[in-house]
Amino acid sequence: MRNTGLEKLDGLVGTWAMTLSNAPFLLEGTEVPGTATIEWLGEAFLTMVQTFEEGEGRSTTTGVFGRSDANDAYVVLYHDERGVCREFAMTFEGGHWTMLREDPDFHQRFVGDVEKDRILGRWEASEDEGATWRKDFDVLFVRT
Repeated sequence: MRNTGLEKLDGLVGTWAMTLSNAPFLLEGTEVPGTATIEWLGEAFLTMVQTFEEGEGRSTTTGVFGRSDANDAYVVLYHDERGVCREFAMTFEGGHWTMLREDPDFHQRFVGDVEKDRILGRWEASEDEGATWRKDFDVLFVRT
């Protein structure tokens, strides 16, 4: 039986064209294309695989979305090709999607506004435990 709490995320399932932009680590005006595929893994998890083409390279990240029913909370486990693993707390309510990690190295969050066929989001980071935030980059998802 499908987890009813995770069913709220069903609108994310599909294939998305992505555009990363407004990043301080890129030349001004540079946009990096990518794709995201979100699909069900069994009845209680979603997976999201994101791939960006960066010049001659490629970066891929994987997220597994789950839920703690007892805590009424979503959780995302993240991994990338560098071997980095992270855990994010997640909320998804009324078309607003957030993922937040508060780790000793730094805090990081994703904030996105979800529409039927478009997600407008941004990644932010904080080196002072969330007192101030700086934008890492914007990311646009468009359903394909």
